[in-house]
Amino acid sequence: MLIVSDVDVLRQKISEWRLNKERIAFVPTMGNLHAGHLQLVKEAKTIGDRVVCSIFVNPAQFGPNEDFERYPRTLEKDRDLLATEGIDLIFTPSVDTIYPAGIGETTTVTVPGVSEGLCNNFRPGHFTGVATVVARLFLLAQPDCVLLGKKDFQQLMVIEKMVSDLCFPIEVMGVDTVREADGLAMSSRNQYLSVEERKAAPALFQVLQELADTIRDGDHDFRKLEREAEEKLHLAGFSVDYVAVCQRNNLRAAVSEIESLVILIAASLGKSRLIDNVTI
Repeated sequence: MLIVSDVDVLRQKISEWRLNKERIAFVPTMGNLHAGHLQLVKEAKTIGDRVVCSIFVNPAQFGPNEDFERYPRTLEKDRDLLATEGIDLIFTPSVDTIYPAGIGETTTVTVPGVSEGLCNNFRPGHFTGVATVVARLFLLAQPDCVLLGKKDFQQLMVIEKMVSDLCFPIEVMGVDTVREADGLAMSSRNQYLSVEERKAAPALFQVLQELADTIRDGDHDFRKLEREAEEKLHLAGFSVDYVAVCQRNNLRAAVSEIESLVILIAASLGKSRLIDNVTI
């Protein structure tokens, strides 16, 4: 396994693999890896001849009052986990490598439609930061396919649309959310939860499941159901950003005749902002 931070070295290795007609699977991460990330790597190994994983905490996707400075950086542990999984290369670029002119002076990528509303209402500019860094990583790593977790569903939709709109020759693959035994979606930010908050956190997925079951049973008064779910979360101790029943293909508010739906939730416990979703 190689650990590379230099772009020229990365491109040389990618070129060697391409000359051998090897398929390159890519898993972009911000590090602090958990079982959810490792599931992406396992899936990547089944579809790629070579697997590349990037580790880069992207400052452009953090707001001014968010957790960029305290976001956990665990490169040594991450390296050991990825070595155990048998990947081929870890790319660990610096901020200067990704933003050579500085964040404010580097070309950005904005994806209309699916990046609007939902998390964007609470994290303005977040998805521009995500799309920009992922586009640059694609151009550097030149993968044939990229694997992304479905937990960050809006992010997945943003990257799918960016790839389509900009004609990247890359297959985007969403991988099912990996959960703790009590249903909580795995996330690097779960470690911010206190003991009591961690006990309360599974209520997020429970409310999500109850809402999905109610819709499957035929109740399509989506706005009423959203309000009821928000109230349940408030009672469980959450500060709720949104509960939204959306059309699966464009994230617009669902209407009764739409059959393919996704329910998205974002809510906070203490300092931890948790997101989750389920498709119908």
